[in-house]
Amino acid sequence: MKKVFVKDKEPKEKKEDSPKVKNIKFHILAIVAIVIFCISICPVTLQNDTYYTIKIGEHIVDTKTIDMQDPFSWHELPYTYPHWAYDVIIYLIYSLGGMQGIFISTIILSCILGIVMYCTNYKISKNKAISLIITLGAMFLLRDYIAARAQLVTFILFELTILLIENFLEKKKVRYAIGIILISTAIANLHCAVWPFFFVIFLPYIAEYLIFTIIDSDFIYKIKSKTYDIRIKNNNDKIEKENNEENKKIYKDKVNCLILTKERYQEKHAKILKAREEKRENPYKIRYEKNKAAKWLIVIMIICAFTGLLTPLGDTPYTYLYKTMKGNTTKSISEHLPLTLIDNKVMLVVLSASLSLLIFTDTKIRLKDLFMFAGLTLLMFMTRRQESMLALLGSAVIAKLITELFSKYDSKGLKELEEIMISSLGTIATLLLIIFIAVDHVDCIMNIIMEVIYYFKEFQYL
Repeated sequence: MKKVFVKDKEPKEKKEDSPKVKNIKFHILAIVAIVIFCISICPVTLQNDTYYTIKIGEHIVDTKTIDMQDPFSWHELPYTYPHWAYDVIIYLIYSLGGMQGIFISTIILSCILGIVMYCTNYKISKNKAISLIITLGAMFLLRDYIAARAQLVTFILFELTILLIENFLEKKKVRYAIGIILISTAIANLHCAVWPFFFVIFLPYIAEYLIFTIIDSDFIYKIKSKTYDIRIKNNNDKIEKENNEENKKIYKDKVNCLILTKERYQEKHAKILKAREEKRENPYKIRYEKNKAAKWLIVIMIICAFTGLLTPLGDTPYTYLYKTMKGNTTKSISEHLPLTLIDNKVMLVVLSASLSLLIFTDTKIRLKDLFMFAGLTLLMFMTRRQESMLALLGSAVIAKLITELFSKYDSKGLKELEEIMISSLGTIATLLLIIFIAVDHVDCIMNIIMEVIYYFKEFQYL
């Protein structure tokens, strides 16, 4: 009887995912992690402002007008309705779902903010793992500002503005410019008190462009070269008019001397230009990036300046911030007082870590990022509530710095970390770690789940 030998099947090698699939997997993991964390930091209780917002929205919906008068005052005091559109939206949500509906809307807006921040950080830093970690840290710093207030919506819109500006500078597409203009119009209606801050976001980009436009124009060189040309031309004219040979020789010597001096000056300037280019390619600390599309940001900003008229509030978007800040009442409001750094340990650590990255490592920072971070830090010291803006808009700068650090000293480490995180065990470990970090908010998560279940049960009987 013949023996039949069956060839053992060779084990199939596991097909490795393509880079695109890996990116998608990590983005999904990041979004799930951010949603879990954002839900955990949402407060169950509502602020007093929420009740006032509901009543203002109800008044606008019932009267179908914005009369610029305080409807709840005995003395007919003037009132400017600084976030009338948000008030109406919150009232409509309250009409449909009550306080549970407002609570759920806050959760949704918090998650949107976290996801948009992650997208912006990834766009600027070009690293997924660092963007996820920095986003979670920034959301932790913003936890006291997560509430059913208009500021939560404007946080999202400010972060979207940064994302659209970066995309516009990179891709130069008109749709991003249109998006920026629409955001300006939305902020003027949703929260006109912070509408002037919208233009602050443009300043670092425009300042960087203007600085290097002035430097690259070589204004002094052009003036000096033109001066040499004029002096040479004048002496040549004198040579043509002069009849005396000795005088002609004098003028010719002057011309030759001027030509030689001009050539030496041009050679010196060429060396300066070469050194400038080498310095820009390999800067010491500040990375120079001149984007010609930035000049269109000036045009976009000018157009956005007129969107403040696209409200039923008249000139309120232009005057509200000035009127509220010109008096001395802000000195009696805690959040408007200057920041004492020693009393804010978290921001002390953030600033110290950021300075350490720049001083003690070989990391380089983009000039516009330096302007952005320094400006936001100054605002924070002037008014402590602006720490929210530093956490919101400054997170991308920190993510970029940390990515630069790892790229310089351990570029493979970040790739290996991302590979581990998207593996089966890595995904489970990452999500468990996020839940563990948010352990102080586990009760909040359970309450949210119960509130959602209760809300949908009630909705079935409507």
